[in-house]
Amino acid sequence: MAAAGPRDGGGEGGAALASRKQCLIRRNHEREQHGVAVSCLRELRSKACDVLALDKTWEPITLVLAEDGTIVDDEDYFLCLPANTKFVALARNEKWSNGGTAWLSRESTDEVDASEEKWKHLARQLKDDLSSIILMSEEDLQVLIDVPCIELAEELSQSQPQVQVLQDTLQQVLDRREEERQSKQLLELYLEALKKEGSIISKRANSSKAFVDTDTSTKITLSDRILTALKEKPAPELSLDSQDLELVFKEDTEVLALALSWDKQKTEALQQACDQELSRRLQQVQALQSLRSMSKVKKSLPWGDWLSSKRRK
Repeated sequence: MAAAGPRDGGGEGGAALASRKQCLIRRNHEREQHGVAVSCLRELRSKACDVLALDKTWEPITLVLAEDGTIVDDEDYFLCLPANTKFVALARNEKWSNGGTAWLSRESTDEVDASEEKWKHLARQLKDDLSSIILMSEEDLQVLIDVPCIELAEELSQSQPQVQVLQDTLQQVLDRREEERQSKQLLELYLEALKKEGSIISKRANSSKAFVDTDTSTKITLSDRILTALKEKPAPELSLDSQDLELVFKEDTEVLALALSWDKQKTEALQQACDQELSRRLQQVQALQSLRSMSKVKKSLPWGDWLSSKRRK
C-alpha cells in the first residue's frame, strides 16, 4: 500500500487527502482485493469499474459490504463506514453471495480449537449481526435454542429477558420453516395423486441411469452430511444453511443426480429450490440491513428495540 503522503497535511492537497477514505474492493466470488482512496460513494463506484476492469455493459454496478451483503447506496451511510471497509462490486442483475471470502470461512471455522463449543461461534455471529439468523441452518438454530439462557446472555452481554425473547424468536423461525416444509409435503402429495389418477407416472429406473455420465473421474464435492440431508429430509432446502444451499446449487446436476440416485428432472428441481431459498434469505437479510441505511446509523439496530419489535409481531 502506498504511503499516506505528507505528514503535516497542510494546504489544499493535505485537506483533500485527509477527506479521502481508503476502501478495499473486489468482484463477487473472487479473493483478490484492490485498495482505492475515494472521497465519496460515486467515486468509489467509478474507481471500482476501472480497477476491476468491468465492462460498460455490466453497469450500473451495485456496491455491497463484503461482510454481510448490505447494499451501500446512501452517501451518509458510506461516510460513516470506517476506513478499509471491504466492498464487493456486483454487475447488473448479479446477486450477492458469500461465495468470496465470507463463506470460505467454513474451513477456518473447522480449524478452531475443538474445545470451544459450537454455540459460542453462533452466538458471536448473532452479536455481530442479528440478521444472520436468517442464514442459519435448522441445526444451528436448535443449538442456540437449547443453550441455557443465562449462559447465552453472558456470551452476548445482554440481559436474560432480552435473550429469552431472542430464543423465542429463533424458535419462531424454526417453527416457520417446519410449517413451510409441511405445506410443501402436502402439495407434493396432491400433485402425486394427480399424476397417478391421470396415469402420467412412468418408470424412470433405466432412464435415470442412462443420462448420467459414468466417468469415475467426476466426483461429488458435497459432504456426506449435505447428501444425507438431501436424501432424507423433506424439503431439504429448509434444513440447510445458506452456505450449503449455494454448494448444492453450484454442483454439477448429473454428478449430483448420480450421488443421490435420482433422475435429472428431480435433481434440477432440488437445485432450483435451493437457489430460490437462498435468494429469499438474502433478500430478507438485505431488507433488514437497509433499515440501517435508512436510519443512517453505522451499527445494528439496538437489541432492545429490535427484539421488542419482534415480540410485538
